Amino acid sequence: MLQAFEEKDVGNTRGVSAFPGHRLAPQRIPEPKIEGRRRFRTIWISDVHLGTKGCNAELLIDFLDHTDSETMYLVGDIIDGWRLKKRLYWPATHNDIVWRALKRAKRGTRIVYVPGNHDEMFRQFAGMNFGGVEIERAAVHQTADGRRLLVMHGDEFDAVMLAHRWLAFLGDAAYTLLMGLNRWVNAVRNRLGLPYWSLSKMAKHKVKNAVGFISQYEELVARAAAQRGVDGVVCGHIHTAEIREFDGVEYYNDGDWVEGCTALVEHFDGRMEILHWPEEIARREAEEAAAAAASMPAAA
Repeated sequence: MLQAFEEKDVGNTRGVSAFPGHRLAPQRIPEPKIEGRRRFRTIWISDVHLGTKGCNAELLIDFLDHTDSETMYLVGDIIDGWRLKKRLYWPATHNDIVWRALKRAKRGTRIVYVPGNHDEMFRQFAGMNFGGVEIERAAVHQTADGRRLLVMHGDEFDAVMLAHRWLAFLGDAAYTLLMGLNRWVNAVRNRLGLPYWSLSKMAKHKVKNAVGFISQYEELVARAAAQRGVDGVVCGHIHTAEIREFDGVEYYNDGDWVEGCTALVEHFDGRMEILHWPEEIARREAEEAAAAAASMPAAA
Protein backbone atom coordinates (compact mmCIF):
# COMPACT_ATOMS: atom_id res chain seq x y z
CA MET A 1 0.00 0.00 0.00
CA LEU A 2 2.73 2.49 0.89
CA GLN A 3 5.86 3.20 -1.08
CA ALA A 4 7.91 6.35 -0.74
CA PHE A 5 8.15 7.14 -4.45
CA GLU A 6 6.97 5.00 -7.34
CA GLU A 7 8.16 4.94 -10.94
CA LYS A 8 4.75 4.45 -12.60
CA ASP A 9 3.21 7.67 -14.00
CA VAL A 10 5.62 10.01 -12.18
CA GLY A 11 8.84 9.79 -14.15
CA ASN A 12 11.60 7.46 -15.16
CA THR A 13 13.26 7.13 -11.75
CA ARG A 14 13.78 3.98 -9.74
CA GLY A 15 11.34 3.60 -6.82
CA VAL A 16 12.60 3.53 -3.25
CA SER A 17 10.57 1.62 -0.67
CA ALA A 18 10.61 3.14 2.81
CA PHE A 19 8.34 0.42 4.16
CA PRO A 20 9.15 -2.88 2.39
CA GLY A 21 6.16 -4.93 1.32
CA HIS A 22 3.83 -1.97 0.90
CA ARG A 23 3.11 -0.16 -2.35
CA LEU A 24 1.50 3.15 -3.17
CA ALA A 25 -2.11 2.37 -4.10
CA PRO A 26 -3.92 4.17 -6.96
CA GLN A 27 -5.60 7.48 -6.20
CA ARG A 28 -9.07 7.27 -4.73
CA ILE A 29 -10.11 10.82 -5.65
CA PRO A 30 -8.37 12.20 -8.77
CA GLU A 31 -7.12 15.77 -8.54
CA PRO A 32 -9.93 17.99 -9.86
CA LYS A 33 -9.43 20.66 -12.52
CA ILE A 34 -10.22 23.85 -10.63
CA GLU A 35 -10.29 27.15 -12.49
CA GLY A 36 -8.62 30.10 -10.82
CA ARG A 37 -6.15 28.25 -8.61
CA ARG A 38 -4.21 30.64 -6.39
CA ARG A 39 -0.66 30.80 -7.75
CA PHE A 40 2.43 31.51 -5.69
CA ARG A 41 6.12 31.59 -6.44
CA THR A 42 6.88 29.23 -3.54
CA ILE A 43 4.96 27.14 -1.02
CA TRP A 44 6.32 25.60 2.19
CA ILE A 45 4.42 22.95 4.17
CA SER A 46 5.59 20.68 6.96
CA ASP A 47 4.45 18.43 9.80
CA VAL A 48 1.69 16.71 7.85
CA HIS A 49 2.20 13.45 9.79
CA LEU A 50 0.77 11.11 7.18
CA GLY A 51 0.18 7.74 8.80
CA THR A 52 -1.52 9.19 11.89
CA LYS A 53 -5.15 9.88 12.70
CA GLY A 54 -4.24 13.44 13.66
CA CYS A 55 -3.41 14.40 10.08
CA ASN A 56 -6.04 16.75 8.62
CA ALA A 57 -5.78 15.13 5.22
CA GLU A 58 -9.03 16.53 3.81
CA LEU A 59 -7.94 20.11 4.57
CA LEU A 60 -4.52 19.52 2.98
CA ILE A 61 -6.11 17.98 -0.13
CA ASP A 62 -8.33 21.05 -0.43
CA PHE A 63 -5.22 23.26 -0.12
CA LEU A 64 -3.34 21.32 -2.79
CA ASP A 65 -6.35 21.40 -5.12
CA HIS A 66 -6.75 25.18 -4.84
CA THR A 67 -3.12 26.35 -5.00
CA ASP A 68 -0.12 26.02 -7.29
CA SER A 69 3.50 27.21 -7.25
CA GLU A 70 6.77 27.14 -9.15
CA THR A 71 8.51 25.54 -6.15
CA MET A 72 7.22 23.58 -3.18
CA TYR A 73 9.26 22.70 -0.11
CA LEU A 74 8.18 19.76 2.08
CA VAL A 75 9.86 20.79 5.32
CA GLY A 76 9.89 17.53 7.25
CA ASP A 77 7.58 15.21 9.17
CA ILE A 78 5.51 14.67 6.04
CA ILE A 79 5.24 10.94 6.85
CA ASP A 80 5.22 9.88 10.51
CA GLY A 81 7.57 6.93 10.60
CA TRP A 82 7.44 6.80 14.40
CA ARG A 83 3.74 5.91 14.38
CA LEU A 84 3.92 3.68 11.30
CA LYS A 85 6.54 1.51 12.98
CA LYS A 86 4.03 0.79 15.75
CA ARG A 87 0.91 0.47 13.64
CA LEU A 88 0.22 0.72 9.91
CA TYR A 89 -2.44 3.38 9.39
CA TRP A 90 -2.70 4.62 5.80
CA PRO A 91 -6.19 5.70 4.65
CA ALA A 92 -6.97 6.58 1.05
CA THR A 93 -6.78 10.32 1.72
CA HIS A 94 -3.14 10.00 2.83
CA ASN A 95 -2.42 8.08 -0.33
CA ASP A 96 -4.04 10.84 -2.41
CA ILE A 97 -1.78 13.47 -0.82
CA VAL A 98 1.34 11.57 -1.91
CA TRP A 99 -0.03 11.27 -5.45
CA ARG A 100 -0.80 14.99 -5.59
CA ALA A 101 2.78 15.85 -4.64
CA LEU A 102 4.21 13.45 -7.24
CA LYS A 103 1.92 14.78 -9.96
CA ARG A 104 2.97 18.35 -9.19
CA ALA A 105 6.55 17.30 -9.81
CA LYS A 106 5.52 15.70 -13.09
CA ARG A 107 3.79 18.95 -14.17
CA GLY A 108 7.04 20.85 -13.64
CA THR A 109 6.82 22.12 -10.07
CA ARG A 110 10.16 21.86 -8.32
CA ILE A 111 9.57 19.72 -5.20
CA VAL A 112 12.25 19.77 -2.49
CA TYR A 113 11.80 17.35 0.42
CA VAL A 114 13.77 18.13 3.61
CA PRO A 115 13.04 15.21 5.99
CA GLY A 116 12.46 15.83 9.70
CA ASN A 117 12.79 13.67 12.80
CA HIS A 118 9.55 11.72 12.27
CA ASP A 119 10.52 10.87 8.67
CA GLU A 120 14.26 10.63 9.32
CA MET A 121 14.36 7.32 7.39
CA PHE A 122 14.44 9.43 4.21
CA ARG A 123 17.56 11.35 5.26
CA GLN A 124 19.71 8.50 3.96
CA PHE A 125 18.59 9.49 0.44
CA ALA A 126 19.78 13.13 0.72
CA GLY A 127 21.15 14.37 -2.59
CA MET A 128 19.00 12.00 -4.64
CA ASN A 129 15.98 12.62 -6.86
CA PHE A 130 12.99 10.28 -7.05
CA GLY A 131 10.01 10.89 -9.30
CA GLY A 132 11.05 14.53 -9.63
CA VAL A 133 11.24 15.00 -5.85
CA GLU A 134 14.63 16.27 -4.63
CA ILE A 135 15.64 15.03 -1.17
CA GLU A 136 17.95 17.35 0.75
CA ARG A 137 19.18 17.51 4.34
CA ALA A 138 18.72 21.30 4.13
CA ALA A 139 18.32 23.82 1.33
CA VAL A 140 18.84 27.51 0.59
CA HIS A 141 16.00 29.34 -1.15
CA GLN A 142 16.44 32.69 -2.90
CA THR A 143 13.34 34.86 -2.88
CA ALA A 144 12.15 37.00 -5.76
CA ASP A 145 13.65 40.08 -4.08
CA GLY A 146 17.05 38.44 -3.55
CA ARG A 147 16.96 37.25 0.08
CA ARG A 148 18.59 33.93 0.94
CA LEU A 149 16.57 31.71 3.28
CA LEU A 150 17.88 28.54 4.93
CA VAL A 151 15.24 25.77 4.79
CA MET A 152 15.44 23.05 7.45
CA HIS A 153 12.99 21.06 9.54
CA GLY A 154 14.35 22.41 12.81
CA ASP A 155 14.60 19.37 15.08
CA GLU A 156 18.35 20.02 15.11
CA PHE A 157 17.65 22.85 17.55
CA ASP A 158 15.25 21.00 19.85
CA ALA A 159 17.11 20.37 23.12
CA VAL A 160 14.69 17.58 24.05
CA MET A 161 15.36 15.77 20.78
CA LEU A 162 19.13 16.17 21.09
CA ALA A 163 19.62 15.31 24.76
CA HIS A 164 16.68 13.11 25.74
CA ARG A 165 15.34 11.15 22.80
CA TRP A 166 13.34 8.87 25.13
CA LEU A 167 11.53 11.97 26.47
CA ALA A 168 10.70 13.00 22.91
CA PHE A 169 8.98 9.65 22.35
CA LEU A 170 7.08 10.03 25.64
CA GLY A 171 5.98 13.50 24.61
CA ASP A 172 4.88 12.10 21.25
CA ALA A 173 2.60 9.61 23.03
CA ALA A 174 1.01 12.40 25.11
CA TYR A 175 0.61 14.52 22.00
CA THR A 176 -1.12 11.66 20.20
CA LEU A 177 -3.62 11.44 23.07
CA LEU A 178 -4.31 15.18 22.84
CA MET A 179 -4.82 14.92 19.08
CA GLY A 180 -7.36 12.12 19.70
CA LEU A 181 -9.34 14.53 21.87
CA ASN A 182 -8.96 17.14 19.14
CA ARG A 183 -10.61 14.79 16.61
CA TRP A 184 -13.59 14.17 18.91
CA VAL A 185 -14.07 17.89 19.55
CA ASN A 186 -14.05 18.67 15.84
CA ALA A 187 -16.36 15.78 15.01
CA VAL A 188 -18.93 17.37 17.31
CA ARG A 189 -18.27 20.84 15.88
CA ASN A 190 -18.71 19.48 12.36
CA ARG A 191 -22.14 18.02 13.27
CA LEU A 192 -23.12 21.39 14.67
CA GLY A 193 -22.04 23.12 11.47
CA LEU A 194 -19.10 24.86 13.14
CA PRO A 195 -15.67 25.35 11.48
CA TYR A 196 -12.49 23.50 12.38
CA TRP A 197 -10.89 24.54 15.71
CA SER A 198 -7.66 23.26 17.23
CA LEU A 199 -7.90 22.16 20.86
CA SER A 200 -4.19 21.31 20.98
CA LYS A 201 -3.18 24.68 19.56
CA MET A 202 -5.23 26.48 22.21
CA ALA A 203 -3.77 24.29 24.98
CA LYS A 204 -0.22 24.95 23.79
CA HIS A 205 -0.69 28.73 23.95
CA LYS A 206 -2.26 28.49 27.40
CA VAL A 207 0.67 26.61 28.92
CA LYS A 208 3.40 29.01 30.05
CA ASN A 209 6.26 26.53 29.64
CA ALA A 210 5.23 25.70 26.07
CA VAL A 211 5.12 29.40 25.16
CA GLY A 212 8.57 29.91 26.69
CA PHE A 213 10.00 26.93 24.80
CA ILE A 214 8.62 28.21 21.48
CA SER A 215 10.12 31.66 22.00
CA GLN A 216 13.54 30.24 22.90
CA TYR A 217 13.42 27.82 19.97
CA GLU A 218 12.61 30.59 17.48
CA GLU A 219 15.46 32.77 18.71
CA LEU A 220 17.93 29.87 18.64
CA VAL A 221 17.02 28.95 15.06
CA ALA A 222 17.29 32.59 13.91
CA ARG A 223 20.70 32.92 15.57
CA ALA A 224 21.92 29.76 13.82
CA ALA A 225 20.75 31.17 10.47
CA ALA A 226 22.70 34.39 11.10
CA GLN A 227 25.85 32.35 11.78
CA ARG A 228 25.41 30.68 8.39
CA GLY A 229 25.35 34.05 6.62
CA VAL A 230 21.80 33.91 5.27
CA ASP A 231 19.04 36.49 5.55
CA GLY A 232 16.51 34.22 7.20
CA VAL A 233 15.30 30.72 7.94
CA VAL A 234 12.20 28.65 7.17
CA CYS A 235 11.44 25.69 9.44
CA GLY A 236 8.66 23.62 10.95
CA HIS A 237 8.87 21.07 13.79
CA ILE A 238 7.13 22.96 16.64
CA HIS A 239 3.70 23.19 14.93
CA THR A 240 3.51 26.96 15.43
CA ALA A 241 3.23 29.13 12.32
CA GLU A 242 5.04 32.43 12.76
CA ILE A 243 6.78 35.30 11.00
CA ARG A 244 9.23 37.20 13.21
CA GLU A 245 12.52 39.04 13.05
CA PHE A 246 15.47 38.59 15.41
CA ASP A 247 18.26 41.17 15.10
CA GLY A 248 17.74 41.54 11.36
CA VAL A 249 17.31 37.80 10.70
CA GLU A 250 13.91 36.73 9.38
CA TYR A 251 12.32 33.71 11.05
CA TYR A 252 9.52 31.84 9.27
CA ASN A 253 7.72 28.76 10.55
CA ASP A 254 5.20 27.21 8.15
CA GLY A 255 3.20 25.51 10.94
CA ASP A 256 1.59 22.11 10.47
CA TRP A 257 -1.39 20.10 9.21
CA VAL A 258 -2.50 18.46 12.45
CA GLU A 259 -3.26 21.57 14.52
CA GLY A 260 -3.28 24.93 12.77
CA CYS A 261 -3.40 23.66 9.15
CA THR A 262 -1.16 26.39 7.75
CA ALA A 263 1.26 26.96 4.90
CA LEU A 264 3.91 29.59 4.23
CA VAL A 265 3.82 31.12 0.76
CA GLU A 266 5.98 33.51 -1.23
CA HIS A 267 4.22 35.84 -3.65
CA PHE A 268 5.83 36.69 -6.98
CA ASP A 269 7.20 39.97 -5.58
CA GLY A 270 8.93 38.16 -2.71
CA ARG A 271 6.32 39.01 -0.08
CA MET A 272 5.85 36.22 2.48
CA GLU A 273 2.51 35.22 4.02
CA ILE A 274 1.10 32.51 6.27
CA LEU A 275 -2.14 30.99 5.00
CA HIS A 276 -4.47 29.65 7.71
CA TRP A 277 -6.38 27.23 5.51
CA PRO A 278 -9.53 26.69 7.64
CA GLU A 279 -10.01 30.46 7.52
CA GLU A 280 -9.38 30.47 3.75
CA ILE A 281 -12.05 27.79 3.27
CA ALA A 282 -14.55 29.72 5.41
CA ARG A 283 -13.87 32.89 3.40
CA ARG A 284 -14.23 31.04 0.09
CA GLU A 285 -17.50 29.42 1.13
CA ALA A 286 -18.88 32.77 2.31
CA GLU A 287 -17.96 34.36 -1.02
CA GLU A 288 -19.57 31.49 -2.94
CA ALA A 289 -22.75 31.77 -0.84
CA ALA A 290 -22.89 35.53 -1.40
CA ALA A 291 -22.40 35.09 -5.14
CA ALA A 292 -25.14 32.45 -5.28
CA ALA A 293 -27.49 34.72 -3.35
CA ALA A 294 -26.73 37.63 -5.68
CA SER A 295 -27.48 35.53 -8.77
CA MET A 296 -30.91 34.50 -7.54
CA PRO A 297 -33.82 36.39 -9.14
CA ALA A 298 -35.41 38.98 -6.89
CA ALA A 299 -38.74 38.05 -5.36
CA ALA A 300 -41.74 39.58 -7.13
